[in-house]
Amino acid sequence: MGLILVWLVRNLVHDPSDFFSVALIGLTTGAVYALVALGYTLVYGILQLINFAHGDLVALMGLVSSSVVIDAFGLTLGDGTFVIAGGLIVGLLAVVAAGAMMNASIEFLAYRRVRSQSRLTMLISAVGMSFIVQNVSLALYGVDYQPSPTVIPDRAAFTIGDVSYSWSKLLIVVITIPVLVGLTWLVTSTRQGKAMRATAQDQDAAAMMGINVNRTISFTFALAGGLAGAGGLLYLLQFNMRFDSGFQIGLFAFTAAVLGGIGNLTGAVLGALLIGFIQAFNEGLTIWAPGTDWTRSLIFAILIAILVFRPEGLLGERTPEGG
Repeated sequence: MGLILVWLVRNLVHDPSDFFSVALIGLTTGAVYALVALGYTLVYGILQLINFAHGDLVALMGLVSSSVVIDAFGLTLGDGTFVIAGGLIVGLLAVVAAGAMMNASIEFLAYRRVRSQSRLTMLISAVGMSFIVQNVSLALYGVDYQPSPTVIPDRAAFTIGDVSYSWSKLLIVVITIPVLVGLTWLVTSTRQGKAMRATAQDQDAAAMMGINVNRTISFTFALAGGLAGAGGLLYLLQFNMRFDSGFQIGLFAFTAAVLGGIGNLTGAVLGALLIGFIQAFNEGLTIWAPGTDWTRSLIFAILIAILVFRPEGLLGERTPEGG
């Protein structure tokens, strides 16, 4: 940690404007990862299942977003502000609904019937669904990258000194924050959220109290799928995407969920922001930076270190295993 701090301070002193510009990129990327990480942590919290198909669902929804925004609506940078805003809102709602329906279907078809069996069985089902969703993306969109739609002006939304933040990046944060706040409110303050928390603690006891466990779990998967749809669209606005992009997205978001404390909503957001900063600093800083080729290795190293030294994550709580 000391060496990392020295490295960051060295880059900050050498070129402050470049450092803060890279940090803003990390904030934007971390916001997208937060949406995806929340999907992982919601499903794990209620079923103790790592839904490996989640990252591939994000990629598929990102590709669907390209069809909606570019092909169906034909949005371009020359369209008026209200037309672009309306098209993006409708596109966002469409992919959120599509992601919710698809993830709920995955739960019904692949997980519900093996829920009472061993965790290994559910794990194998999750891996199988990952390959299925990825191959659906391949069959529909082929192997080529779908380009990011150039519908948002890349001019600066604000500038402080030599550091500027573009509208295309600010939009992602503006969309992400209300989604995160709304999700937290839903889980902590609504009747459905209480049902989700009760089901996560004890499914049998929740059923005895009149909670429809199957419906609650389906709702949780639909909610996670909606987050995957939103994450896919926002990721597409920044990066090109193809059928196998879900591997890296899922890896980084899963690491973020584990880093923050999987099952903890606040921890997932914190972990995602940290992963976003780590990726941005590694790929964007100029002094002693390993470069893009090392990003995955660094993320895997963080994941292994967390699992070995603090498996409950930064904000998670260590709980004893039942005898």
